[in-house]
Amino acid sequence: MLEIHRTHQANVRNHPQVEDSLDRHGWSASKLWNVANYYSREVWEETGEIPDHEELKDELKSHPTYKGLHSQSSQRVLEELAEAFNSWYSSDDDRDNPPSYRKENYYDDQGRRVHEEHPRSTVTWKQNGIKHDTKHNRVRLSKGANHKEHPKAWEYILVEYETRPGVEADNLQQVRAVYDQQKERWEVHLVCKDKIETPDAPGTETAGIDLGISNFAAVAYSTEDADLYPGNRLKQDSYYFPKEIATCDNSSGERATRLHHKWSERRTHFLHSLAKHIVKRCVEKGVGQINVGDLEGVREDQNGKSKNWGKHGNLDLHGWAFNRFIKILTYKAKVEGIEVVEVDERDTSKTCCVCGRIDEDQRVERGLYVCEKCDDAFNADVNGAENIRLDLNQSNSESAPDLGGDRSTGWLAQPAVYLHDLSHGFSPREQVVDCKP
Repeated sequence: MLEIHRTHQANVRNHPQVEDSLDRHGWSASKLWNVANYYSREVWEETGEIPDHEELKDELKSHPTYKGLHSQSSQRVLEELAEAFNSWYSSDDDRDNPPSYRKENYYDDQGRRVHEEHPRSTVTWKQNGIKHDTKHNRVRLSKGANHKEHPKAWEYILVEYETRPGVEADNLQQVRAVYDQQKERWEVHLVCKDKIETPDAPGTETAGIDLGISNFAAVAYSTEDADLYPGNRLKQDSYYFPKEIATCDNSSGERATRLHHKWSERRTHFLHSLAKHIVKRCVEKGVGQINVGDLEGVREDQNGKSKNWGKHGNLDLHGWAFNRFIKILTYKAKVEGIEVVEVDERDTSKTCCVCGRIDEDQRVERGLYVCEKCDDAFNADVNGAENIRLDLNQSNSESAPDLGGDRSTGWLAQPAVYLHDLSHGFSPREQVVDCKP
């Protein structure tokens, strides 16, 4: 059996009754974020280190803002801030900025700022702060100590929810209250744990995936077939959304928040669509194992210092969500009985997958790999994916596959190319797809 977590989006049926309480908890989450953000910046300035969520918890658990939420909800806010700092803040690249403070500015008709307030942040309740009534589709959410101004019977928020038809929210693990800026109302996301029977693997074949920037993924199959998935959609968004956000009067305002949210949703949609399409192709080709290049240390050299990939390369690499993609791929592959294995990708981009010759000069330009020994030209990313599939760097060299023999090489030069469409997912390149951000 395989344990999985499903998130069900639900409407709040008694919104007028709980709106005020959810508002106050959303504002409290923003206040705690800002206090923790200020403390993290101070520690960064003094020590050059970023405090983790445990240090933030120890430092702020007695702070008044910490008591604005249930203790586990406050812990989740601090975890999110620590994750944001570690993901986006780097001392070696002055283009990276720390997480911003959460605030909204309001202006009068003459453009003068009249007041400032905290926006409604997402609030997460874990199991200790939840009591679930599955019979009546209700969930009790514990209030923060600062908001227990009513008698004991009202020390919680009673949310009545409505899911999509046919959806049952059983074995509830988390509840997230999310404020929809466009609808101007709250909704709840119900995270439930479920168990499904793990199927047998579709086959015994192995596929290899090489992750990159220009082509987000290149996939090689043992059937002498390969697919390319360009990262154009992610690149377009990475240029479009920052420019739009820069035009906002307030980087933490309502419009900027909506743009950040939309950008994040599109990135998540791309990663899930890609993983789903690759797993589907693997099922069709009888793949039981997917080898993925272990990219640990891709941002650092052997001395722990940041690698310089050039002006544009550093910017692309900084937003390269390969770790997140591998987690999504692993989850979706398990559901189909396929195992995902991270393998050493050392020299896979320098080695000819046909004859085994290693020469870093054989990659003559981006996207082209020329082997002088074979006298053939391949797609460089597909060549790397095939080497990852073969797992050339196995510790037991005797078990490594034989690179010799009569092998077709046409598929190495002309892989199938799939482009991402927002409405239909991935389609072959010959089909027309929407390329507007």
